[in-house]
Amino acid sequence: MIVRAGPAHCFALAAIHEAAFAPGEAWSVAMFAAQLGLPGVFALLDDAGGMVLVRVAADEAEILTLGVAATARRAGLGRALVAAACAVARDAGAAKLFLEVSARNAPAQALYRAAGFLPVGTRRRYYADGSDALMMALDLTSDAATTG
Repeated sequence: MIVRAGPAHCFALAAIHEAAFAPGEAWSVAMFAAQLGLPGVFALLDDAGGMVLVRVAADEAEILTLGVAATARRAGLGRALVAAACAVARDAGAAKLFLEVSARNAPAQALYRAAGFLPVGTRRRYYADGSDALMMALDLTSDAATTG
């Protein structure tokens, strides 16, 4: 079940992030605590092994990070987290949701495309491994947003 995460959940958020990302890429408990202390930032957590962190500013939102532990993948958890994040961001006044995803991460790209995200740009050599970041956006005012 997806719940809104608060500061008390930072250890769980960091543990899921560590289980979802390569060594050296995972965010620490302190990083999650710092992010959750900022205005407009919210996290959603599913104890089955998924989390998403989003920032809303004015009428725009950005997925800062999304992680699903390897043991919880391919069960629809990522899709559910994206849909829930869209709903919370929309309720907070966001009309558009942005994200960046590695050009080397085909499964994440497929997830976002299935949710209705469209490419809007590229950040060359954005990630530490030298890969490009694909910038994607979703119109949250569309009836089709995240119904897939």
